[in-house]
Amino acid sequence: MKRSTMRNPILKARLPWAALAATAAALLATGCAAPGPSYDYSAFRQSRPASILVLPPLNSSPDVGATYSMLSQVTLPLAESGYYVLPVSLVDETFHQNGLHNPAEMHDVKLQKLREIFGADAALYIDIKQYGTTYAVFASESRVTAEARLIDLRSEQLLWQGSATASSAEGRNSSGGLVGLLLQAVVSQIVESVTNQSHPVAGITSNRLLAAGRPNGMLYGPRSPNYQKDGNAQQ
Repeated sequence: MKRSTMRNPILKARLPWAALAATAAALLATGCAAPGPSYDYSAFRQSRPASILVLPPLNSSPDVGATYSMLSQVTLPLAESGYYVLPVSLVDETFHQNGLHNPAEMHDVKLQKLREIFGADAALYIDIKQYGTTYAVFASESRVTAEARLIDLRSEQLLWQGSATASSAEGRNSSGGLVGLLLQAVVSQIVESVTNQSHPVAGITSNRLLAAGRPNGMLYGPRSPNYQKDGNAQQ
């Protein structure tokens, strides 16, 4: 009796998928291994700012409290990184006394004028892209995303720019099945809305955005023992 030479159609159908899966895995492995581009710190190193003026952040989110929530938490990471930060409440009040009452107007002030009034070496401009608690069918989270630019008030050069995000859902256990996910989402939304969970999340975002020593982040300032020693960041 002759053995059939007909190939198994199921095996034949599976082979291309196996090849595709192997190719995708290889591409993913290659992508993970590739290092990200390093930031060019040439202007930052040449400027060597010692004092920073932080302008009240622009708020692109629907939460009206985002600006001052973020503003109240930016001094600590900058100070710990070795910079003198002009008191943010004094800066805000100075703008108000001069007829500027919203961040958009403050951000439009000429750099030369900011240098003349405040005497700082550099100004930090922050834009809050996300702030607040959102609810979805299976998840609820408080998320804060912000971008920042550091501008030299003497040369008017861009010294550094970056962005950071933090979420209350980081590390959250999502086990428990469908009902558990739904209950967790509802409870999270209620708790985070009542307790204003976005405020501490904004603090985490501020630290990730402005603390020195992070990849492509801020350099250490002259008040830090690590000043001009952060070789990884400056390469």
